[in-house]
Amino acid sequence: MAAPRRVTVTSPRTTAARSRRVAATQEIDAQSAVGDAYMRSLIRSQLRLALVVLGVLGGLVGLLPLVFALLPSARDTDLLGIPLPWIVLGVLIYPALLALGWFYVRQAERTEQAFSDVVERP
Repeated sequence: MAAPRRVTVTSPRTTAARSRRVAATQEIDAQSAVGDAYMRSLIRSQLRLALVVLGVLGGLVGLLPLVFALLPSARDTDLLGIPLPWIVLGVLIYPALLALGWFYVRQAERTEQAFSDVVERP
Protein backbone atom coordinates (compact mmCIF):
# COMPACT_ATOMS: atom_id res chain seq x y z
CA MET A 1 0.00 0.00 0.00
CA ALA A 2 1.35 3.40 -0.99
CA ALA A 3 1.79 6.21 1.52
CA PRO A 4 -0.77 9.05 1.27
CA ARG A 5 0.37 11.91 -0.85
CA ARG A 6 1.19 15.09 1.04
CA VAL A 7 -0.28 18.34 -0.20
CA THR A 8 1.00 21.80 0.69
CA VAL A 9 -1.45 24.69 0.78
CA THR A 10 0.25 27.93 -0.09
CA SER A 11 -2.62 30.41 -0.24
CA PRO A 12 -6.08 30.69 1.23
CA ARG A 13 -9.02 29.61 -0.81
CA THR A 14 -10.36 32.72 -2.47
CA THR A 15 -13.42 31.27 -4.15
CA ALA A 16 -15.13 30.24 -0.89
CA ALA A 17 -18.02 32.33 0.30
CA ARG A 18 -16.97 34.60 3.13
CA SER A 19 -19.31 35.89 5.75
CA ARG A 20 -19.47 39.65 5.66
CA ARG A 21 -19.89 41.44 8.96
CA VAL A 22 -20.34 45.14 8.68
CA ALA A 23 -18.84 47.07 11.57
CA ALA A 24 -21.00 49.61 13.34
CA THR A 25 -18.48 52.31 12.44
CA GLN A 26 -19.12 51.60 8.77
CA GLU A 27 -22.86 51.86 9.41
CA ILE A 28 -22.36 55.22 11.09
CA ASP A 29 -20.06 56.48 8.33
CA ALA A 30 -22.52 55.35 5.66
CA GLN A 31 -25.34 57.11 7.54
CA SER A 32 -27.55 54.06 7.25
CA ALA A 33 -30.61 53.39 9.40
CA VAL A 34 -28.57 51.29 11.80
CA GLY A 35 -25.87 53.96 12.07
CA ASP A 36 -28.57 56.56 12.62
CA ALA A 37 -29.99 54.48 15.46
CA TYR A 38 -26.53 54.26 17.06
CA MET A 39 -26.05 58.02 16.85
CA ARG A 40 -29.56 58.78 18.15
CA SER A 41 -28.94 56.56 21.18
CA LEU A 42 -25.67 58.36 21.94
CA ILE A 43 -27.22 61.79 21.55
CA ARG A 44 -30.24 60.77 23.63
CA SER A 45 -28.04 59.56 26.51
CA GLN A 46 -25.92 62.73 26.35
CA LEU A 47 -29.06 64.88 26.37
CA ARG A 48 -30.46 62.95 29.33
CA LEU A 49 -27.25 63.51 31.28
CA ALA A 50 -27.19 67.21 30.42
CA LEU A 51 -30.81 67.64 31.52
CA VAL A 52 -30.15 65.85 34.82
CA VAL A 53 -27.15 68.04 35.55
CA LEU A 54 -29.07 71.16 34.52
CA GLY A 55 -31.96 70.15 36.77
CA VAL A 56 -29.65 69.65 39.75
CA LEU A 57 -27.96 72.97 39.04
CA GLY A 58 -31.30 74.73 38.72
CA GLY A 59 -32.50 73.14 41.93
CA LEU A 60 -29.31 74.02 43.76
CA VAL A 61 -29.03 77.63 42.67
CA GLY A 62 -32.70 78.33 41.96
CA LEU A 63 -33.97 77.24 45.36
CA LEU A 64 -31.55 79.42 47.31
CA PRO A 65 -33.67 82.60 46.95
CA LEU A 66 -36.70 80.59 48.02
CA VAL A 67 -34.88 79.28 51.09
CA PHE A 68 -33.78 82.76 52.08
CA ALA A 69 -37.28 84.15 51.46
CA LEU A 70 -38.98 81.46 53.55
CA LEU A 71 -36.39 81.50 56.34
CA PRO A 72 -35.78 85.11 57.37
CA SER A 73 -33.54 83.93 60.19
CA ALA A 74 -31.14 82.45 57.61
CA ARG A 75 -31.22 85.69 55.67
CA ASP A 76 -30.37 87.74 58.75
CA THR A 77 -27.64 85.43 60.10
CA ASP A 78 -24.05 86.67 60.02
CA LEU A 79 -20.91 84.53 60.08
CA LEU A 80 -17.73 86.43 60.93
CA GLY A 81 -19.56 89.66 60.17
CA ILE A 82 -20.60 88.52 56.67
CA PRO A 83 -24.27 87.81 55.84
CA LEU A 84 -25.01 84.09 55.31
CA PRO A 85 -26.49 84.55 51.80
CA TRP A 86 -23.22 86.17 50.67
CA ILE A 87 -21.20 83.30 52.10
CA VAL A 88 -23.43 80.71 50.44
CA LEU A 89 -23.47 82.45 47.05
CA GLY A 90 -19.89 83.75 47.16
CA VAL A 91 -18.04 80.79 48.66
CA LEU A 92 -20.04 77.61 49.23
CA ILE A 93 -21.66 77.39 45.80
CA TYR A 94 -18.33 76.95 43.97
CA PRO A 95 -17.34 73.57 45.44
CA ALA A 96 -20.84 72.35 44.59
CA LEU A 97 -20.44 73.60 41.00
CA LEU A 98 -17.04 71.92 40.73
CA ALA A 99 -18.48 68.64 42.02
CA LEU A 100 -21.36 68.89 39.54
CA GLY A 101 -18.92 69.59 36.69
CA TRP A 102 -16.74 66.66 37.74
CA PHE A 103 -19.80 64.39 37.83
CA TYR A 104 -20.89 65.56 34.37
CA VAL A 105 -17.48 64.97 32.80
CA ARG A 106 -17.15 61.50 34.38
CA GLN A 107 -20.60 60.43 33.24
CA ALA A 108 -20.08 61.86 29.73
CA GLU A 109 -16.79 59.97 29.40
CA ARG A 110 -18.45 56.80 30.69
CA THR A 111 -21.27 57.19 28.15
CA GLU A 112 -18.83 57.74 25.29
CA GLN A 113 -16.73 54.76 26.38
CA ALA A 114 -19.79 52.52 26.48
CA PHE A 115 -20.78 53.77 23.02
CA SER A 116 -17.32 53.11 21.59
CA ASP A 117 -17.31 49.64 23.19
CA VAL A 118 -20.56 48.83 21.41
CA VAL A 119 -19.45 50.34 18.10
CA GLU A 120 -16.01 48.76 18.03
CA ARG A 121 -17.14 45.33 19.20
CA PRO A 122 -15.78 42.64 16.85
